[in-house]
Amino acid sequence: MAKARAIVKRLKAVKNIRKITRTMELIATARFKKAMDRATEAASYTKKISEIVADLSKADLSFSHPLLTQPEEQTKNVLLVMTSNRGLCGGYNSAVLRHVTARLKEARSSGEELTIEVVGKRGMSYLKFQEMEYSKAYTNFEDKPRYDEVEEIADRYIDGFVSGNIHRLDVAYTRFETVSRQTAVLETLLPVGSIGDDDENAAEEAGQGIDYEFLPSPEDILEEIVPAAFKARLFKCFLDSAVSEQIARMVAMKGATENAGDMISTLSMQYNRARQSQITSELSEIIGGAAALD
Repeated sequence: MAKARAIVKRLKAVKNIRKITRTMELIATARFKKAMDRATEAASYTKKISEIVADLSKADLSFSHPLLTQPEEQTKNVLLVMTSNRGLCGGYNSAVLRHVTARLKEARSSGEELTIEVVGKRGMSYLKFQEMEYSKAYTNFEDKPRYDEVEEIADRYIDGFVSGNIHRLDVAYTRFETVSRQTAVLETLLPVGSIGDDDENAAEEAGQGIDYEFLPSPEDILEEIVPAAFKARLFKCFLDSAVSEQIARMVAMKGATENAGDMISTLSMQYNRARQSQITSELSEIIGGAAALD
C-alpha cells in the first residue's frame, strides 16, 4: 500500500508541474507573436535606412561622419551582453554566453580595456560566477523593449565614441532570422561602417537608373541618418533578443509539458500494476484464511 501511495503522490506532483509548464508555454506563445511583429517591423525600417545610406554612398561626399570613422586604436572597447531575466528557456542564454566567454579570452590575451555592460539577470549571475566586473546592468527589458529606453543607451554610446572614450562596441545577442532559426551572434555596431552591407542586393539596386537630388544636402542628411541607423540597429538587437527568448521558452515549455505527459502515463501504469499486485495479495490472504478455516 505504501508503494501505491508514493506513486499517487508523485503522480499528483507531475500533474501540477504539467499545468505550470503548459501555462508558461501558452504565455510565451502569446508574447512571441507580439514580439515577432515588432521585430519584423524593425527589420523593415532598418532595411529602408540601409537603402538610403546606399543612395548617399553614391554621392560624391567630401566628409565622413564620426561614427563611420575607424579609430586608430581599439583599446577602449565595450561589450554589451543581452540575456534574459528568467530561466526555463532552454539554451538561449548559454548560446550567447559562449560568445561572451570567447570575447573575454580575446580581451585578456590582447590586453585591451574591455568594459562590460549586461542586460538580464542571467548574464549578471554568469559574470559574477566568472568573477568579472560589469559597469552597468539593465533588468527592465522584457518582451517589450521601448525605443526611448534603448535610445538613451545609444546616445551614451554615440557620445562616448565621438569623444574617443569608446573605440569599439560589440553586442552579444540572439539574432531572430525565422520562427525555426535563431542564432547567437557577436556583432560590432561601432564604428558603424557601411550600413548598407546588411542588405547587399538592396544596396546594389538602390538608386540604379535614378538621378537623386538631395535637399538640403547629402551632408546634412548623413548627419541625421547615421545616428538614426545606429539606434535602429541597436533597437533591433533588443527586439531580436526578446522574440528569440520567447521562442526558446515556448519550445522548452512545450518539451517539458510533453515529458510530463509521458511521466504521467508511466506513473499511471506503475500505479495500476502496484494496485493490481496489492489486490492479488489481499485475495491470496483471504483465500488462504478461508482454506485454513476448512
